[in-house]
This record gives sequence, C-alpha cells and structure tokens, in this order.
Amino acid sequence: MLTKKILTLFLISISYNVFAQHTVSPAVIEKKIDALMAKMTLDEKVGQLNQYTGDRTATGPVTPNSTKYDDIKAGKVGAMLNVRGVADTRMVQGIAMQSRLKIPLLFGQDVIHGYRTTFPIPLAEAASWDMDAIELSARTAATEAAASGIHWTFAPMVDISRDPRWGRVMEGAGEDPYLGSLIARARVKGFQGNGLGNTDAIMACVKHFAAYGAAIAGRDYNTVDMSEHTLWEVYLPPFKAALDAGAATFMNSFNEFNGIPATGNKYLQRDILKDKWGFTGFIVSDWGSIKEMVPHGYAKDNADAAKLAITAGSDMDLEGHVYIDNLKKLVEDKKISIDLVNDAVKRVLRKKFELGLFDDPYRFSDAEREKKVLGDPENKVVARSVAEKSIVLLKNQDHLLPLSKNIKTIAVIGPLAKSNVDMKGAWSVQWDNDHPVSLYEGLQNKLGSNEKLTYAQGCGISDTSKKGFADAIRAANNADVVILAVGEAGVMSGEAKSRASLHLPGVQESLIKALKATGKPVVVMVMAGRPLIFSWTAGHANAILYTWWLGSEAGNAMADVLFGDYNPSAKLPISFPRAEGQIPVFYAAKNTGRPVRDKKDLVYKSAYIDLPNSPQFAFGYGLSYTSFAITDLKLNKTIMGQNGQIQVTCNLKNTGKYAGAEVVQLYIHDLVASVTRPVKELKDFQKVFFKTRRDKRTDIYYRQREAILLQPKAGMGSRAGRF
Repeated sequence: MLTKKILTLFLISISYNVFAQHTVSPAVIEKKIDALMAKMTLDEKVGQLNQYTGDRTATGPVTPNSTKYDDIKAGKVGAMLNVRGVADTRMVQGIAMQSRLKIPLLFGQDVIHGYRTTFPIPLAEAASWDMDAIELSARTAATEAAASGIHWTFAPMVDISRDPRWGRVMEGAGEDPYLGSLIARARVKGFQGNGLGNTDAIMACVKHFAAYGAAIAGRDYNTVDMSEHTLWEVYLPPFKAALDAGAATFMNSFNEFNGIPATGNKYLQRDILKDKWGFTGFIVSDWGSIKEMVPHGYAKDNADAAKLAITAGSDMDLEGHVYIDNLKKLVEDKKISIDLVNDAVKRVLRKKFELGLFDDPYRFSDAEREKKVLGDPENKVVARSVAEKSIVLLKNQDHLLPLSKNIKTIAVIGPLAKSNVDMKGAWSVQWDNDHPVSLYEGLQNKLGSNEKLTYAQGCGISDTSKKGFADAIRAANNADVVILAVGEAGVMSGEAKSRASLHLPGVQESLIKALKATGKPVVVMVMAGRPLIFSWTAGHANAILYTWWLGSEAGNAMADVLFGDYNPSAKLPISFPRAEGQIPVFYAAKNTGRPVRDKKDLVYKSAYIDLPNSPQFAFGYGLSYTSFAITDLKLNKTIMGQNGQIQVTCNLKNTGKYAGAEVVQLYIHDLVASVTRPVKELKDFQKVFFKTRRDKRTDIYYRQREAILLQPKAGMGSRAGRF
C-alpha cells in the first residue's frame, strides 16, 4: 500500500518551444490604432464591427447575402466566420487586401472541443478534473486551428448549468462555480498559449455573458430571471476567472436577464465587464442576437436594436447585418455618439495588431505548417489520453471490470456499438473522410481479432420496435459477457437541442432489461452529451461506464478502460437526476428551515413524497478499479478570519490492487452566516496518482500516458496545476 501526503497545491514547471512570435508594446499599438483611426471613414469604422459567415456549413440562421465579398473589398467587414483552411483564408484575406486601407480580417471558427482532431465534449473533459489535460486539449486544438488560418475560437463556454434539459450543457463545465472557474482558466490558457502574436495561439471568446445556463425550463434561448446574489456567486465567477487568465474576447448571450436582453444589457456588458472588471478586449454578439431584440420586445426595429446594443457595449455584430445597415445613420442623425463607435473599433483593431495581422495578414495561413500540424499523429495520442481521463465509472458490481483479455466471447450490442459519427458529438468540426473510432473498432484494436466478438444492434437509438431484440438476446446467450452501448445520438445534444424527457430514447432501456434477463453480466456504456435518466439500469446493470462523446479516439479509450489498461479516475461535474421533476438538482443546495433529517420522516419537510431529494449520481462521484482511504485529516488552525486561510492536510492511501488516480475533494459548510450558505461548497481538490508494485502492466501504461501529457507543448509554460 502506498501513502501520499496531500498538500494544498504544488507547481509543475516546464519549458516549451513556441512557433513564430510577434511582440509589440501596448503603447506602440495604441499609437498605430490612433493613426489608423484618423484615416478611416465612418463606413470603414462601422465595417470593422460587422461579421459575416462564410460559405461552409453555418452554425445559425443565415441572412441571404450575395454581396459579402464586395463588402469585404469595400472595407465594410471586420471578421468572417466559417472560413477555414489555408487556401480559403488566403483567398478571402486577399480580397480584404484590395480595400482602401487594407485592414486585415479576423477569421473565427467554433473550435469547441478540437479542430482536426476531435477531443471529448467539454462536459466530458470537465469530468476529468484534470486541469493539465484540459489545457492541453485546448492547446492542441489551438495549434491545429491556427495552422489552418484561424485567429479566433468561439470558446470556451463557461456558463454554469444545473439543468440537463438544456442541450448546451454539453459545452460547459457543469454545475459548480469553483470547478468551472478553474476549467475556464485552463481553456483560455490553452487556446491563447504564450500570448496573442504567436502563430500557434488563437483568441479565446468567453461565452455567453451572462447567465445563459439558467434558461427557464432548460429551453434554449429562453428567459433568465435571477437574483443579484445568485448572479455574482454562481454564474459570474467563471467569467471573471477567464478574464483574469487574459481572455481576448467575450460573447454576449441570447437570453434576457431580468427583463433586458443580454445583447442590450448595459449593466452586464459595460458596467460589470468593461468598467468594473476593466476588460479591454471586444464583445461580439451571439449569432444575430442584436436583431433578435426586436422579437424580444425590447427594440422596436433593427435601428433601435443597433442603438441599444452599441450603447450597452456590444462591439461586433455577428451575422446580424444590423450595425452595417444602421450605425452610420444613427451617428449622422446624432442618435448615438461617434465615441461609442470609436471605442468599439479600437477594441477590434487592438486585437488585430496584437495578432500581428497588420505586419503580415497571411501569417497564420502557411500551407506547409498546416500540412505538418494537422497530420501530427501525436495529437490523436493526446486525444486518446484525454478521453480515457473523461470516462466515469458509475457502477462496478462484484468487480466485474476490468475485463480479462483471456475472456472467450464478448457480445457487443446496442445502437451505438458500431457508430463512428456519433462519437464526435455536437459542435465538432466537420471533415471529409473523418473516421472516429467506434466502440466495436476499439475492441477489435485491443483484442487483435474478431474471434472473441459477436455483434447485434438490438435496436436503433430512437426505435419503438423490439424486432431486433431476438438477435441481441441470442448473441448474449452465446457470450461470457455483454458490452451494451446505449444513449443519445450525437445530434441530440447541443444548441437548440433541449429535451423535456431525459430518459434513454426509444426502447433502449427495454433492451437492457431483456439482456439482463439472460443472466449474463452486462456492462452498460452510456454515450451522451448530458446527464440522462436510467434508474432501472442504475439499479440492475452489473457495471456502468458513462462515456459521453469522446471524439476521434473514443473507441480506443473505451477499450483501454474496459480492459484495465487505464484505470478510470473521472468524477461527475454535474448531478444526475432520478427524474425530470427534480430539476434543477445540484449539490450546493440550501438547508431550508425544514430540512430532511430522517428519510422516514417527511411530514412537513422540504421533500418529495414519491422520490428522494438526492440525485441518482451526485456531483463529484466516480469509482475506480482500486480503492482509497483518507486518514489523518488535520486543520492548521480552528478559527479563520474574514480574509484568512486554513490549510487542510490528510493522508491518502491506495488500498487496492491497481495503480490509479483519486480526486481528493475539499468541501465546507458555513453553519451560521449573515447570508445563508449551501450545505456543501467545493473549495479545493487535488488529483493524485498512485503507482503500485502489484500491477506492473498498469504502471508501465501510466508512465507512458504521463509522458505524453507532460511532453513539451508550445504555449503551456510554467503553471500551477493539480495531477
């Protein structure tokens, strides 16, 4: 048994090489901005605040526009979305270079969880509780995207969400502001590396400012109504952490906040972000959100919407055509001050200068670098490692897992067992001839042949028919163990993918029941972009792995965990409800004046009469193939002042047979306060890895994986981290 002393924090210092750099002092940049602004017409200034989408697959409702390239040539466009690849970015930038002042374009792309290499969805990565791995994921994505001519990603999404009905929960870090803040910081650092001006760094865009994750009823684009206390204590901290990490840009949100759409909300954008927090970057609207203030009932028409948005602090109009059509006239008619336009334009130009685009508009569009970086096999190795760290072991009855490679026959069953495309999940970049590894292919790769594997689909994802059950039951009866892949389709989570029912779609849970009735041990792999409800399965399956959407190396990572080449260490970043009626359910709840102290006594208590208050699986929960014991918990003092600190130490012991990692989580409860406090609040954690002499195979594997994650990677520098 090995024991480690847990400390509050330790440092990992690593030196890294970087790609081409461009460094200019802020004072010099400001002088250049002023000189350029003096030359610009009002049309050209407004143009810098206008962003169009390109000709690739759109990620929102497109406004027909046959003149966008003419507008670029006329200096009426400041940025483009969905233009990617060296050839396309060079071509479109070349059009901008035909404009009078030759102001370069920004190229933005939704690089949410990978670019050419797809990483696990952000909610899955959050389950790793591993800031180094999360930062490396963003760093790899940024390196690939920058090599493809991209300057700017619309990530990270740092919205706290406690409602899994909301489809965009898959883009965030879950329910907790402390964990969410650390992840926001890690992702910003990953995207921006050693700083803007390096050709392997892209601008982060922190979204959605603010409170979008609290949309009423979990329905996308819906209203948000909350107290100032909740806003500042729960929803704003990850945004502040991202800002403190140096985030270049912010995106406002679709929702209204306390009666005012966020896009036109001066309190959020100007008073908090720009004035109180001192943000010097620029704010971009969400897709068309400026003109959407008209159907909100806050603006009477697009001209009024433009006035409200620019006054509130929204600097750039993304695919709304509102600023380009209205700002000039609003200035000329003295309905808005030119100072508002000038401030917004300076913010956009500042980032273009910092990126070095005025010195070389094509510096990110290098065909040789694109070919080398996008073809780098190391990126898939890293993606596999991050995917392994994201898999949560929810149940392992009688230590069924890990499976032995000497097992004779495995029945691989389920609608997602052979799926490739679903492994990428929502918000992944689309590529021709892309082939994420399916679960079945991962098992083939692990076992080296098909001899041990039998397959039956059983049913489709949303099927209502059970006609495939017979084949599945036959396969199970002829096998030693069943691996069953169930869950959502990849397109069932994401933007505009809210669900009123979170149960497994179709007849999938009926299939699980039928296979369990065979008496064979059943390992259920749940693949989804959000917490799902599967109460019967939770109570009856022999083992359950929650695998989310794991990206390019999904199947290989799942096989690694199934056979013990990687010991799962992930913990849930969000609570899993027992039923939709519990939502929102989250760990940091208040005690109330009538708390449940005895589960048998619910009379006049804050409780349900038909269901426990507790979730099916709680925030921070996750099993391992080994076991751990925490002993000798000590505080260095018993009283803490308002601005004081207490150091907490303990011993952590690996009491099991396998090497593995444990996340030691520190929670507090302030029993009496001037404002009531939650029953639990996460305040710190450490992820600690143990080796053991008992399992040399796993030791070797872990050393290899650690070497991969700690390899020099451009832009990750010296940093504080937990491992």
